[in-house]
Amino acid sequence: MLTIRFDLLGLRAGDLVLDVGAGFGRHAFEVARRGARVVALDHAHDEVIRTRATIGAMIADGEIAEDRFAGVLRGDATCLPFDDHRFDAVISSEVLEHIQDDVGAIAEMTRVLRPGGVFAATVPAWLPETINWKLSDEYHAPKSPGGHVRIYAATELRAKLVAAGLDVTGRHRAHALHSPYWWLKCAVGPGDDDHRLVRSYRRFLEWDIVNQPRSTQVAERVLAPVLGKSTVFYARKPGDRAPAPPARPTAGATR
Repeated sequence: MLTIRFDLLGLRAGDLVLDVGAGFGRHAFEVARRGARVVALDHAHDEVIRTRATIGAMIADGEIAEDRFAGVLRGDATCLPFDDHRFDAVISSEVLEHIQDDVGAIAEMTRVLRPGGVFAATVPAWLPETINWKLSDEYHAPKSPGGHVRIYAATELRAKLVAAGLDVTGRHRAHALHSPYWWLKCAVGPGDDDHRLVRSYRRFLEWDIVNQPRSTQVAERVLAPVLGKSTVFYARKPGDRAPAPPARPTAGATR
């Protein structure tokens, strides 16, 4: 399930892309499928290990070429281990709401982006997220380690991207059908994945992702502007976009 619309990124074959907070790699895998090279970075050790294993399996099955992955590493979004102007694109999905110093993280992602490079970030949308916070203290920090530390208004994230020197080029909402699922989880307790209502709704979402029926696609388009769980921003770093340099090992990877 992708949150970022990759058609809006304009990726070219051979582009080098950084996925900050890659999680289990859903967006990183799509970058590779589209012919670009990707570095997947996450702060969680377990997620880095699982992403590496999945990449290995995809390469072994011939689903993607080995040279599409430039690295999978553990690191800190507020102190990225890369040179200035290293990447053609930087993406970050559902990460900034976890970081106390989100301004520092945005500045770092902008630093490693080449002039003319593209940037995409997703965060929980204000209304669905506000409902989650009201339903459950456990859902957000400081009650839950790694929980959400802020609720973004769209104007706040846009202002922070502009302050970092990026030109905002677009915005949309996504995953309207997922908002009720999280409201259910927060109502019964975020850790109660076995609750009957939660399990039933999760099965519906899994069915929808696999089958993509027209009825739910229409519902998503209609409901997303109001109920979409995620807000997605697209931006560009000012300057002319230069051709990508030859691939070389990334520097300063943490383990």
